[in-house]
Amino acid sequence: MASLVVPAVLAALPLANAFTIPAFTLATCSAVDSCSSDADSSSIDACCVNKPGGLFLQPQFWDTDPVTGPSDSWTIHGLWPDNCDGTYDENCDSSREYSDITSILEDNGKSDLLSYMKDYWQSNDGTPESFWEHEWSTHGTCVSTINPECYSDYTTGQEAADYFQVAVDLFKTLDTYGALSSAGITPSSSKTYTSSEILDALEGVTGKAAVISCSDSELYQVYYGFYVNGPLQNADFVPATIVGQSSNCPSSGVKYLPKN
Repeated sequence: MASLVVPAVLAALPLANAFTIPAFTLATCSAVDSCSSDADSSSIDACCVNKPGGLFLQPQFWDTDPVTGPSDSWTIHGLWPDNCDGTYDENCDSSREYSDITSILEDNGKSDLLSYMKDYWQSNDGTPESFWEHEWSTHGTCVSTINPECYSDYTTGQEAADYFQVAVDLFKTLDTYGALSSAGITPSSSKTYTSSEILDALEGVTGKAAVISCSDSELYQVYYGFYVNGPLQNADFVPATIVGQSSNCPSSGVKYLPKN
């Protein structure tokens, strides 16, 4: 994994003010890539590298019916830890299935983050709040490096605020709409595209193959894969090949509908 290079756009992530780094990780953690043999070692604490879910997926939505998000941007689905082999855990800690993400973000001084999420992290069949609660309880509670015991001065909900901040900051570096547009792939009510055209364009986002999903030949989701060097809070993402997910779009005739 050491040979993988993070694109400049990811390396330029403004980390200093993005999240709260637990003192535990600063004091005792060395840089270890998730999913590596080093990460599997019993001597590496789960606060220092995410395990077993070390392959992170960042899925994005393109919703047209009903429309969610700006007409020139994809939206956030979540940030999911997978177990490096295509399997994954869900709902890992029922005691931390928070019911008010909005208040947690406000209490942690993340009003700007909350405002951004209201535009770019939306559900097409429920409220944004219920969607955020689902993503946190289903996936966020399975991130080992943000467990409460990893914090030296833990306050309730602090880890959830870190999770959403990191997920949003990563999303901001993954311009799916721009990558497709640069390749001449733009939303259209009449034009169609091939899967290979779309995948070739999206590979330019991270340097690794993305995975795309379609419903009735309509493109609606893309996944990007990453290892994480050290704790998730460090936001040191290393582009990776996705394991256990494959594109289901037809080879041709893929529709990329506009958000009308």
